[in-house]
Amino acid sequence: MVLNYIWIAFFIIAFVIALVKLVFLGDFDVFPAMMDSTFSSSKTAFEISLGLTGVLSLWLGIMKIGEKGGVVNVLARMLSPIFVKLFPDIPKGHPVTGSIFMNIAANMLGLDNAATPLGLKAMEQLQELNTKKDTASNPMIMFLVLNTSGLTLIPISIMVYRAQMGAAQPTDIFIPILLATFFSTLAGIIFTSLYQKINLLNRTMLLTLGGAAAVVAGIIWGFGQMDSILMNKVSTSSANIMLMMIIIAFIIAGVRKKVNVYDAFIEGAKDGFTTAVRIIPYLVAILVGIGVFRASGAMDMLIDGIRWGVEATGANSDFVGALPTALMKPLSGSGARGMMVDAMTTYGADSFIGRLSCIFQGSTDTTFYILAVYFGSVGIVKTRHAVACGLLADLAGIIAAIAIAYLFFG
Repeated sequence: MVLNYIWIAFFIIAFVIALVKLVFLGDFDVFPAMMDSTFSSSKTAFEISLGLTGVLSLWLGIMKIGEKGGVVNVLARMLSPIFVKLFPDIPKGHPVTGSIFMNIAANMLGLDNAATPLGLKAMEQLQELNTKKDTASNPMIMFLVLNTSGLTLIPISIMVYRAQMGAAQPTDIFIPILLATFFSTLAGIIFTSLYQKINLLNRTMLLTLGGAAAVVAGIIWGFGQMDSILMNKVSTSSANIMLMMIIIAFIIAGVRKKVNVYDAFIEGAKDGFTTAVRIIPYLVAILVGIGVFRASGAMDMLIDGIRWGVEATGANSDFVGALPTALMKPLSGSGARGMMVDAMTTYGADSFIGRLSCIFQGSTDTTFYILAVYFGSVGIVKTRHAVACGLLADLAGIIAAIAIAYLFFG
């Protein structure tokens, strides 16, 4: 519903601005430019979707091997001691614990098709424990915030889009996204724990969060000692090595489980082809809307206004061009994806703005969409502090993404 209003607003605002330009400035080129953008944007959307087919099929095939090889189950067991502390209101040994573990693990691996059904199942089980059926419980909110904070180990779709848009090294945003999504998730956990009075000062959580923070601080410090050329080489090489190790680990896991890895890959690859075809109308819709909005001059007015405000404070404004992706992400995943693609098309996939848009896309998730789907599935009306905690996690992810982008690519 939110995306519907945004999409309508793109066209109405673009038409009004174009009409003002025509009547008061005598700009007779603005309407032809807007119409040209509708054709070029729809063509771009189709070409991108078509080009995604091969790479998306490859990665979803690999992911299917990992899924059948029990990688998700292994991650669930590893996360068990942590989640017990984060969900103190869930009785020990309750089946919902397994569903939560599986959902988070699937999200971390980028298995969206598997994560959503598991998440809905977990929400139904949490509703069974909920004493106020129309009001979100503490475990529900913590679960939702962990989803909206967007913790993802492998940002497959973003790397695929970068490859399609001609990036020299599509994986160069792998480590920056990993760092940014860590900060958004950490912020989400802290804010939600403060609301729910969950004690994070215990051995398990201190070792986990403290250890993770120390590793992230070490990575940031290490890259901070390098010049930009060496940093880019090390970051890209590390990302590619990690991704290749993940592929090999998934294949080995499948072999150990006596999975027919070839058949599993084909099964996942078929899903990749289906996914690439399915996103065509969504990508056409959002890119046409953005194209018209940009051709009318409305996007430039918005960006210039924000840039003026940032420069008035004396701050560097290079990041402003990527902000539309960050502002759209809490509202709509497809809308933010369109903004990301538009930024890479306009400024270049390897530009600072193009890369930052990708980091924005990967550092958080679609907060309002997730809240609507998950809470709506069980009839929750009163969301309590879920929106506040989700948006605070988003804000932390945005700030972290900007800082990390300057560190790696500034």
